Amino acid sequence: MTSRSSRATARPSSEGRAVARTQTLLPGKDGIGTVRRTTLPGGLRIVTETLPSVRSATFGIWAHVGSRDETPALNGATHYLEHLLFKGTHKRSALDISAAIDAVGGEMNAFTAKEYTCYYARVLDTDLPLAIDVVCDMLTGSLIRDEDVDAERGVILEEIAMTEDDPGDVVHELFAQTMFGDTPLGRPVLGTVDTVNALTRGQIARFYKKHYDPTHLVVAAAGNVDHATVVRQVRRAFEKAGALTRTDAVPVAPRDGLRTLRAAGRVELLNRKTEQAHVVLGMPGLARTDERRWALGVLNTALGGGMSSRLFQEVREKRGLAYSVYSYTSGFADCGLFGVYAGCRPGQVHDVLKICRDELAKVASEGLTDDEIARAVGQLSGSTVLGLEDTGALMNRIGKSELCWGTQMSVDDMLDRIAAVTPDEVREVARDVLDQRPSLSVIGPLKDKQADRLHQAVS
Repeated sequence: MTSRSSRATARPSSEGRAVARTQTLLPGKDGIGTVRRTTLPGGLRIVTETLPSVRSATFGIWAHVGSRDETPALNGATHYLEHLLFKGTHKRSALDISAAIDAVGGEMNAFTAKEYTCYYARVLDTDLPLAIDVVCDMLTGSLIRDEDVDAERGVILEEIAMTEDDPGDVVHELFAQTMFGDTPLGRPVLGTVDTVNALTRGQIARFYKKHYDPTHLVVAAAGNVDHATVVRQVRRAFEKAGALTRTDAVPVAPRDGLRTLRAAGRVELLNRKTEQAHVVLGMPGLARTDERRWALGVLNTALGGGMSSRLFQEVREKRGLAYSVYSYTSGFADCGLFGVYAGCRPGQVHDVLKICRDELAKVASEGLTDDEIARAVGQLSGSTVLGLEDTGALMNRIGKSELCWGTQMSVDDMLDRIAAVTPDEVREVARDVLDQRPSLSVIGPLKDKQADRLHQAVS
């Protein structure tokens, strides 16, 4: 991603020592959409996007830790910790945390991914100081008590059970396992029943101490916010907790160890008594830093990103073989995935797979038409803008950009980059990505003969 950093200021302390550095990353237009970053002592970064015309604000804290940072014995620790930070601090009980945000009509939540975790609250702009105080308190003052670990264990096991009841979710976890094997990216974000039952309070507390220091965190706020005020309030909250600087901070581990994915043509089948068979067919994609990701985004949109896409037309509209069929991309720091999902009646799995494979092969060898590419560029541009129409989405964009890329890109720059994608670039990335032997994951009531045929389908 690109950044148009312009002005930087360092505010000196009374002793003449620089204590903070502020940069205007994106100037915006007439102050609207201005993105600024301040780096505090100890490495804590605070980014804001100002939109004076709205009456809401979303405040979040991003931690540079996800399930891929876990050892096998700690699988599920990141997500477990996410739950525990809501269970109480030195200042607030679990009820106090939720009641404070509920009392002002706000919403508060968190999510854990493979490479990061985010905690956030969305409130009226006048209630932003409260949101900052509550979320910062959770991140810096969590008690992680034995009784909370024990109580929340049951909640997480129920969450795992709930996920297991949805084969449409499980098949994506199965596909990650198919592609990455027994590596951190191949293991489930939630952990397993065995690993969650085995995790101790000591393990989780050490994980918290290791990964939640200022050098691993990015604070992001978007909406009707004033950058200097947000910085002042965040700094005060972290200083009160004694969490602004750490002398034992552990550097963020590099994420470049996964040079190659597993061998192509792997098949993972999970036999279940479901009404539908859930299928993911896919291959290695691109890392999130790969400049070809823009062309891949256009390709993905044209191939399986909407009702006019190739796969939707061929599988659903022309033949009525599936209700849901789409393609998707996942980009990580050092690798990526490209996948096609379909849910269909078990007896139609082979027909659906054949159509999907034929379309992937056709696009790999012949490319897309200019009309398809032009339509995909327009669709991707529109969805990009429409997806940023609330302060929560804007907070996600600037927070994730700072954490994952260290830079910011304006919406206009993003639209320019999408519009600049050429048909030749799309055809080239189609050959690079789609002309690989795929792997396959299927969940459903599969008979022995079907299983044999599914193994042959990717050979």
